[in-house]
Amino acid sequence: MTEASVSFDLASELGQLLLRKNYSITTAESCTGGGVAYWLTAVAGSSAYVDRSFVTYSNKAKQQLLAVRSATLLQYGAVSVETVAEMASGAAKAAGAELAIAISGIAGPGGGSASKPVGLVCFGFYLQGTITTQQHVFKGDRQQVRQQAIEHALRQSILLLTAN
Repeated sequence: MTEASVSFDLASELGQLLLRKNYSITTAESCTGGGVAYWLTAVAGSSAYVDRSFVTYSNKAKQQLLAVRSATLLQYGAVSVETVAEMASGAAKAAGAELAIAISGIAGPGGGSASKPVGLVCFGFYLQGTITTQQHVFKGDRQQVRQQAIEHALRQSILLLTAN
């Protein structure tokens, strides 16, 4: 299976779950640059559950569009579970969505450090007022890290909705 077909299949499955629950979804993406929103909207009929998404690559955008606090960015950095939690909450509120996916990471090839290596991606999921966060270190080049992050976000959202 190609990366594209995996992403499309995951987005289709997530879309069916959203339709069954009558939920809407939004995304707040940094390192994936709108990749999750791309796959969500690649599915015919996705306008029934996708109203808007946010690509907030800069800290300024995270603050202005998603209400991420400057204190959070200063203390923890853009790539942190604290920041993605605020991104997810802010996106859900701004979009009026039941489910929000937030992603911030270091896709590379540069930008990593000992404490935050290249490939580190933080995820925030807002589901009806409950926020869960995770972080993973993915291996590969920039495109591979981004693709793995997109697929992980879609898979995790399916798991969250299935468990709810």
